Amino acid sequence: MKLAQPFVRLPYQFDALQLQSEIAQFSDADWMEHPSKLAGNLAIPLVSLNGERNNDFDGPMATTPELHSCDYMQQVMGSFGEVLARSRLMRLNAGAEVSEHVDFNYHWYSRVRIHIPIITNPQVIFHCGDQAIHMRAGECWIFDSWRRHKVINASDQDRVHLVIDTSGSSRFWQTVREMESFGVQDMAPQLQAKINAYPYRPGQPANIKTERYNIAPVMAPGEFEAIANELIAAIENNPENDSQLSIRYKNLLLSLAKDWRETWHMYGYEEAGWAKYRALLGRAASQLDANPRALVNGSNQVGLNPIIMQRLIHAALNVEQMGAYINKNN
Repeated sequence: MKLAQPFVRLPYQFDALQLQSEIAQFSDADWMEHPSKLAGNLAIPLVSLNGERNNDFDGPMATTPELHSCDYMQQVMGSFGEVLARSRLMRLNAGAEVSEHVDFNYHWYSRVRIHIPIITNPQVIFHCGDQAIHMRAGECWIFDSWRRHKVINASDQDRVHLVIDTSGSSRFWQTVREMESFGVQDMAPQLQAKINAYPYRPGQPANIKTERYNIAPVMAPGEFEAIANELIAAIENNPENDSQLSIRYKNLLLSLAKDWRETWHMYGYEEAGWAKYRALLGRAASQLDANPRALVNGSNQVGLNPIIMQRLIHAALNVEQMGAYINKNN
C-alpha cells in the first residue's frame, strides 16, 4: 500500500523478551520455506486460509494452532482491534536477504504490513525507497510496499519478525497520520511521549478478528473502475512512457471498465455471466504489449503489464470463492 513516508513507526512498544520465550518452542521443522523459494526466508503461519499451513491470501482466514500456543502473541495481534489478513512469523536467516522488489498484487491494493521485530540486531537493515532503518526489538512499524524495498541481514544471527497484514479501520489510519510527521528519527522526547507499552497480561483472553471476505467471486464495477483509474494515473504520471501506447492502454482500461459494469448489471455473480467476464478479461490481456515493460510506473519502475495482470485481470474473477458468498442455509 502507498504511504506518505517510506516508514512510519506506530506508537506501540511490545515485550520482545516475552515474544522470544514463546517462539522458542518452534523447531526448524515448523518453519515453512518462502513460496518463491527465496533462500533463507522462512515463515510460520499465524493467520491463514482456514487456519492451516499455507501461504494463501484469498478466502476465509483463521488463526492457526501455532498462534494458539502463544498467549502473548495473541494479545499483541488482538491489541490493534483490526480485522487481520494473512499474518506470519517471518525468519530471515543469518547472512540472507529479501531481494529488492515491489508488492503490487491485488492483496496489496488495500492492505498494509505491520512489522514487530522479535529477534534482531543492528546489522539487520530494512531499505524502502530512499530510506534505510533498523527496526529495534519490540517496536512497531509499517512501510510503503509500493516503493522498492529490501531487507539485508548482514549478521550471524537469524532475524524473526511478527508480521501482520490488515486493511485498517479509520481509527488505525488516524493513528498513522498522527505518526507520519515524526519520520524515522526518534525525535525524543516528542516521539517517546507517544509510545504506549503493551505488557504481557497472563490469563487475559485475546480477541482476534480475521478476514472472511477478501476477494469477491466477481469484482464489483466500482472497485474495478477505481483500480483501472489508478493504473491509468500510473501510466500518465511517467513522462518517459510512449505517448501513443499510453493512450492505447488508457482507452483499453476505460473500455474494459465500462464493459465490466455493463456485464455486472446484467449478471452480477450469476454463473450465466462467468464466460462473458472471462472473455472480457482474456481479450484485454491479449491486447497488452508483448514487452512487459513497454510502459513503466514512474515511482517504482515496475512494468505496467504485470501490475495490470495481478491487480486487475487476475483479481477480477474468482468464482471458486462463490461458496464463501452464498448462505448455505438458503
